Amino acid sequence: MEISLVKIGNSKGIRLPKSVIERYEFEDQLVLDLEKDCIVLRPKKKPREGWAESFRKMAENGDDQLLDSDLLQDDDIHEW
Repeated sequence: MEISLVKIGNSKGIRLPKSVIERYEFEDQLVLDLEKDCIVLRPKKKPREGWAESFRKMAENGDDQLLDSDLLQDDDIHEW
């Protein structure tokens, strides 16, 4: 796909077709990564996006248990 640079004040920009915006679920902000020979645009994800679903799956699989369950039962904890 070829697109043209358009004048925006003293700068230039690009216009993304609606189909591209919808396909990649772009919203108000994008992340722009500059790589060796290209520019990569990707949707900006919200902090902790998808965590609720991941935690739900962990609970279903029993993977949400403490790894060191006796941590708070140590007699040495009072020395902290």
